[in-house]
Amino acid sequence: MCGVAGMVSTASPDPAAVRTMCDVLAHRGPDGEGFHTDDHVALGMRRLAVIDVSGGDQPVFNEDRSVIAVFNGEIYNFPELRRDLLSRGHRFRTNGDSECLVHLYEEHGEDLVHHLRGMFAFAVWDAGKGRLLLARDRVGKKPLYYRDAGGSLAFASELKALSAIAPGRGEVDPVALHHYLTYQYVPAPWSILRDVRKLPPGCLLNWQGGRVQVRRYWELDFTPGAVTSEQEAAERARELLLEATAIRMLSERPLGAFLSGGIDSSAVVAAMARLSPKPVKTFSIGFEDAQFDERAHARAVARQYGTDHHEFVVDASALEILPTLAWYFDEPFADSSAIPSFYVAQLSRRHVTVALNGDGGDESFGGYARYAQMARMEKFRVHTSLRPAVKHMGRSLLAVAPACSKRRRAGRALTALSETPQRRYARLMSYFMPEQKQDLYAEQLLEETAGIDSYELLDQAFRGSRAVSRMNQLMDVDVNSYLPGDLLVKVDISTMANSLEARSPFLDHRLMEWAAGLPAELKVRGGTTKYLLKKALRDWLPHEVLYRPKQGFGVPMGHWLRTDLKDVAWDVLTDRTAVERGLFRPEAVRTLLKEHQAGEDHARRIWALMQFELWHRRFVDQPLPGSPTVDGQPLRRTG
Repeated sequence: MCGVAGMVSTASPDPAAVRTMCDVLAHRGPDGEGFHTDDHVALGMRRLAVIDVSGGDQPVFNEDRSVIAVFNGEIYNFPELRRDLLSRGHRFRTNGDSECLVHLYEEHGEDLVHHLRGMFAFAVWDAGKGRLLLARDRVGKKPLYYRDAGGSLAFASELKALSAIAPGRGEVDPVALHHYLTYQYVPAPWSILRDVRKLPPGCLLNWQGGRVQVRRYWELDFTPGAVTSEQEAAERARELLLEATAIRMLSERPLGAFLSGGIDSSAVVAAMARLSPKPVKTFSIGFEDAQFDERAHARAVARQYGTDHHEFVVDASALEILPTLAWYFDEPFADSSAIPSFYVAQLSRRHVTVALNGDGGDESFGGYARYAQMARMEKFRVHTSLRPAVKHMGRSLLAVAPACSKRRRAGRALTALSETPQRRYARLMSYFMPEQKQDLYAEQLLEETAGIDSYELLDQAFRGSRAVSRMNQLMDVDVNSYLPGDLLVKVDISTMANSLEARSPFLDHRLMEWAAGLPAELKVRGGTTKYLLKKALRDWLPHEVLYRPKQGFGVPMGHWLRTDLKDVAWDVLTDRTAVERGLFRPEAVRTLLKEHQAGEDHARRIWALMQFELWHRRFVDQPLPGSPTVDGQPLRRTG
């Protein structure tokens, strides 16, 4: 697990700039660094040593050093790949996974990605062809940003690394901001800065002679597969989860698991316990507010499997880490569960270097309550000719109904029913609805985003889905939007900020591809989500863990914004610094704050505005200096 950075140019790259970028990425790789420079490329990396600790340094080279690679992630099938490559005459100098890349490239070119099973973001330089290949794993566990400047291209694992070599260039992309306020994250290929882009998940970037081409190499296929019986499918689900977990337990450093008390993380712990000869180390985060506290369920699983269990309670004082989060997250990021994610990673790192988690179970097996909600709403079809009238009724109610009233809920329901199923789902996933953004934006931002429809991103995902059923379509859309844009960013940043490697058995692409072919009725049946997975885990997990309502990994943000965070929110969003940006109408922001105090739930919207403002103050108002710092402390290279 590492941070990677580099520059390629038709002229000469700047090795010092690559070293600066790697300094910024030191938290991703505290165990060492490595660099390579030639006439047209400079590559660098920071290493968190997990496999081949003593000998797995990077960059890695082929036999004649004409192919060079830097790599972030883990290739779980590297033992098989290594045996095959050795049989083909390739020679290795290390015992790790990263060296497989250069030899696979020699054998397969850019098709090497189809042979990899794992999480990765890597760069391969082919000196003979003057070609740079960048790649990101199938679902987007590991990030990669790049800046294309015509004759040169710079890339890095984090946005702030690119900002460090171009201080003062950070200009907010209004379209990215527009999308962020809808989804709580900046979706790929945008970044929050105009001149930087993200390589999307499952994509390759080719640079040669100053020209850049990006293409997608993988997408989940929801073509229905054959299912003989529910029992057989349940057995296969257990087999695939055990195998995906087993290959993720290979580590030369201490290993444990996040245990939230939900089905997915509990299933991973159960699988680990079956595979481990000693107690699994488990880590949970809780809250004083019982509505958000899942520790009792996590303890039930920990007791059943005799784990070495550790807990931490998060309260409002934990919000002291907000400036730290603003630094590490690079871009505005409004999923407030980043707070407990950061703390559980911090807790885990005191004991282990690698932690497995349950990410991906919801998207593969139908775990979100909104899937069942969409199924219910499908029963209430509104004829196309009536939709404008129903929408008008809904918006009229919303305009006059008191906060938290039945009329207001009715207004929201009517507005949702007036939409197509695709747009209905987009509204479910929204922080700010389109009409709310129109009320919020000042004149200039209105002009810059005129005609830009954030919901079109989900429309494209729906159109591109090969799923037959609506339910599988929803999961496909989430795999291409919410999963890589929100969940995987949250886990990657919060763990790497603490120099911790996170691994996700449910995101094994073979397990995902099998689950995608399951009939939708095995995922969501009536009001039961994760129908098949729950059946598969009956002998593994306590009944109260399997069949309790889903809580999610949330925080009591609504309460905090009315109490401990009330003054902070007002100060951050209404002071002179925020107002003079001219992006949002001050009276609209104050209305949100006042209505929230009066009982209307604007917590997600207020938090999104706060995270943007905190990010802007850290990265735009105070551009990164030439010598990067974290929380005011200078970074130091090792090695």
